[in-house]
Amino acid sequence: MKSEAARGIAAMVAACTVWGLSPLYYKLLEHIPPIEILAHRTLWSVLFFTLVLAGQGRLSQLRAALGTWRSRAIVGFAALMISTNWFVFILSIQIGRVTEASLGYYLFPLVAVALGRLVFGERLDRAQGTAVALAVLAVALLSRGLGVAPWIALILSGSFGLYGVVKKRLDAGPVVSVTAEVLLLAPVAIAILAVTHATPGGGAYGRDMWDSALLMISGVITGAPLILFSYATKRVRLGTVGLVQYLNPTLQFLVAVLIFGEAFGRWHAIAFALIWAALAIYTLATWRQDRAARRAAVSVGTS
Repeated sequence: MKSEAARGIAAMVAACTVWGLSPLYYKLLEHIPPIEILAHRTLWSVLFFTLVLAGQGRLSQLRAALGTWRSRAIVGFAALMISTNWFVFILSIQIGRVTEASLGYYLFPLVAVALGRLVFGERLDRAQGTAVALAVLAVALLSRGLGVAPWIALILSGSFGLYGVVKKRLDAGPVVSVTAEVLLLAPVAIAILAVTHATPGGGAYGRDMWDSALLMISGVITGAPLILFSYATKRVRLGTVGLVQYLNPTLQFLVAVLIFGEAFGRWHAIAFALIWAALAIYTLATWRQDRAARRAAVSVGTS
């Protein structure tokens, strides 16, 4: 049991490390328009996930995930949210706003809690309410201090939060559902690349071996962490998953400030301090709930 948990934590750390260091990869492609990178990411992800499902003998699950108009509508909305998230993240790297992107992923768990209350009527306990209030205060202060709302952070956290909401409506597992999403996006990606390559001097793929190779591995960089994350969530307690997940935005933040040299002023420091405090409160509350649930399960098993 312990070895299974250890492997789960290792997989979780690996997934979050890839996500957290992914700005370094996309920085290498900053001379290529974000929409073109997104199109390649979509198509190479289709190939990667299809091969994974074929190897596992689960392609029939993909057909089931898209079997009804209702499921296709849900998958379509999920595809819109995740493609928006991917595009804005790639854009944030190209315009030097990775710090703000990391803030968005720090905000995500708190946005998810707020959406759970609004959409599903889930009750907020005192710790969760306090954490959400601190997050709202952080965004308000940062907006006032910088003179503009942190739109990148809000779009990233909001789109990912809505993505999580709609995924609750799907019965398919994470790999199957993401495959269905990128499959629906594939015709749009093909159209984008067709127009791009039809433009004189347009289209990066095929013109430079290095760029072409980097674009091709976007599918692996997208798919491999998701598979590792899925593996981890089946073997690691919820509280541990929530805690390790913060490795992703933390690495993004460090890359932005220490490697890319992005500005980090007083208002950023105040906002991030409030967000970190909110996450500490939220994580501690989640950890306590997880422990209580495990004690209750042990008690029931004993009795």
